[in-house]
Amino acid sequence: MSSGELLHIQPQELQFPFELRKQISCSLQLSNKTDNYVAFKVKTTNPKKYCVRPNTGVVMPRSTCDVIVTMQAQKEAPPDMQCKDKFLLQSVVASPGATTKDITPEMFNKESGHDVEECKLRVVYVAPPQPPSPVREGSDEDSSPRASVSENGHSSAAEFTGASKAFNERAEHQDASFEARAHISKVTEERNSVVEQNRRLQQELELLRRDASRSHGGVPFMYVVLVGIIGLILGFLLKRT
Repeated sequence: MSSGELLHIQPQELQFPFELRKQISCSLQLSNKTDNYVAFKVKTTNPKKYCVRPNTGVVMPRSTCDVIVTMQAQKEAPPDMQCKDKFLLQSVVASPGATTKDITPEMFNKESGHDVEECKLRVVYVAPPQPPSPVREGSDEDSSPRASVSENGHSSAAEFTGASKAFNERAEHQDASFEARAHISKVTEERNSVVEQNRRLQQELELLRRDASRSHGGVPFMYVVLVGIIGLILGFLLKRT
C-alpha cells in the first residue's frame, strides 16, 4: 500500500488476469486518513486502452473510495506478457464540503502553486485463476447416479446424462450376467437329471441281466433290448448337453 500524506492507495500495482478477447477489470481503494476533503484525478499513458470510473472524485475525511479500472478486450498478447502502461493518481486538498462538480483541472496544476501529491502505478499481467476441479461425491457402488451441483444450485445436464448412461449400461450388464447364470444353472440341472436317469437304467439293466442268467432266459429278450435302446438314447442326450 502506498502511504501518501493525503491518500493511502491499495494496491500499488494494477494486476489484470490477462485473457485474449476479454474485458478485464481491477480495483483501487483510496483511503483518506486526514480530516480534510481530498480531491483526486487518475491519468494513464494509454487512455484508449483503459476506462477509469470514476477518473475524478472527492474522498471525504476518514473515508474510502473505490476506483474501477477496466482494460478493453485485447486481440493479441504482448511479448513475454510484459506491459509498459502506467497510471498516475494525483490528489490535492479540496475545500470543505467539496463534491465532484467542484473539481477543476486547475486544482492539479503544480505551476499554479497547488500542493499536488502524485502516485505512479504500473500495470502487471497475471495468469487467470484456474477453475476448481470437479469432486465426485459417493462411490461407484451407489445404486443410482448422482448429478453434480454447480455453485448456483443447478445440476449439470451433461454430467447427469453421462452418469445415467453409465448406470444403465451397468444395469444391462448385470441383467445379462444374471440371465447367463440362470441358463447355465438350468442346463446343469438337466444334465445332472439325465446322468441320474442313465445311472438308474444301467443299474436296472444290470439287474435284469443277472436275473436272466439265473433263470436261463426267464426274462423276455425284447424287454432287455428295449431297456438297452433307452440307455443309448439317454447317453446321446447326455453328450449333447
